[in-house]
Amino acid sequence: MVSISLCMIVKNEEEVLARCLDTVKDIVDEINIVDTGSTDSTVEIAKRYTDRVFFFEWIGNFAAARNESFKYATKDYILYLDADDVLLEEDQEKLKKLKETLDPTVDSVSMYYNAGLDEFGNVTLQYRRNRLVKRSRNFVWKGDCHQYLEVHGKIINSDIAVTHKKIRHSVGRNLDIYKNKIARGDEFTPRDYFYYGNELRENELYKEAIESYKKNIQMAEGWIEDKVYACINKADCYRKLGEMEEELASLFESFKFSKTPRPEICSRIGYYFQRKREYQSAIFWYDLATKLENDFNKWSFTYPAYSTWYPHLQMCVCYYNLQDFEKSYYHNEEARKYRPDDEKIIFNKNLLESKLGMDTIQPT
Repeated sequence: MVSISLCMIVKNEEEVLARCLDTVKDIVDEINIVDTGSTDSTVEIAKRYTDRVFFFEWIGNFAAARNESFKYATKDYILYLDADDVLLEEDQEKLKKLKETLDPTVDSVSMYYNAGLDEFGNVTLQYRRNRLVKRSRNFVWKGDCHQYLEVHGKIINSDIAVTHKKIRHSVGRNLDIYKNKIARGDEFTPRDYFYYGNELRENELYKEAIESYKKNIQMAEGWIEDKVYACINKADCYRKLGEMEEELASLFESFKFSKTPRPEICSRIGYYFQRKREYQSAIFWYDLATKLENDFNKWSFTYPAYSTWYPHLQMCVCYYNLQDFEKSYYHNEEARKYRPDDEKIIFNKNLLESKLGMDTIQPT
């Protein structure tokens, strides 16, 4: 059986650190925590779980801090987590089994990262990360913001998930890191332009975000999946700006890179036609979104809502406006499987069951 070192970087995580450690303390063989300047009780909490608590001055670079944490690992493999991550019970059991059965020639094990949950417990964003890596390979973190672990060799994909349970969002922190890069005159990679665009979009700087996404798309280098989502996210920015034709063009541009349809694209195209009250066209794209299967080995972003409850709920609306109440009810019930207590879905259910007269339901 292999041994595992947990390595974490923390700062002012008193609200969540114990919750995280409680889910892995009985699985890992060593806990290493690097504090980057906490002013709350984070360090005291960490010391309840381990005497391996270290300190590193924050220099505005996540990769440097993560690499520092890896230096203290002494076991066969390194597992890294953020303080607001947890392993749910089923994933704890899967990790225990993996630890007992892992082939020691494996260099890395990828796991799902459930980066968001809605109020009904549905995963809103999922992607893979190299999560458990062989210490002796000395893999290195790169990128001062939205960093990544550069891994190669024998990699296996597992069905274990790490679940992110953030209490609050650090608005503007990552954006400031990118602005400092610009001020220093750092050269941006395609990946930098993609994630800088994301930060700008999240801070509602839509025009600036569009320009950053365009730069990613125009560069020959870069991960093709980033270019797919640069098109999708650029379309979202155009929608926020009310520029519908540019929105649609950007969504179709994504096919240049994705080659095949994605639920995230199809549902957005459906919504475009729905807003134009072209309901049959909208239904075509929504229906396609529900029929596309997710690739188990996919590493890029997956937003499960776009293939599950969301297109069904919107088809409920479209069919209602087409006066096809039977199909409208069917799709509302499909959406209700994922969000049984959603007030909008319950409203639709009651409306359709009682057959109240109503000309339109506005797009949600």
